[in-house]
Amino acid sequence: MFVSGSCDATARLWDTRVASRAVRTFQGHEGDVNTVKFFPDGNRFGTGSDDGTCRLFDIRTGHQLQVYYQQHGDNEVPHVTSIAFSISGRLLFAGYSNGDCYVWDTLLAQVVLNLGSVQNSHEGRISCLGCQLMVVPCVQEVGIQT
Repeated sequence: MFVSGSCDATARLWDTRVASRAVRTFQGHEGDVNTVKFFPDGNRFGTGSDDGTCRLFDIRTGHQLQVYYQQHGDNEVPHVTSIAFSISGRLLFAGYSNGDCYVWDTLLAQVVLNLGSVQNSHEGRISCLGCQLMVVPCVQEVGIQT
């Protein structure tokens, strides 16, 4: 199985054994879906969009489980360009077109940390993210258990 994201603001679940069509379509975004990643348990996946949101979907039920969105002071909403999950799935890392990189608590839908505001962060658009177990201890310092 794999998930695709599209400029039609949807994500689609595909099963290579059923090559004639997508198994399920997931809606909710109001802009291009730029990035998709499976949750560590394989039963859910996350998306990131030009609408500035990340979303978590359940592939078994087809339901949206959570929306991750940070208000911004100006009218311009940065696009989500890339996402990654911690190995436990408790944290969602989201890279944005303005150089921000939010660390979200997936259960509480709250920002734990903005890595874009720390020293030596990116000055421009974040194109991609990768997450390894070694990233988690850095975030544990701010009091989140993964």
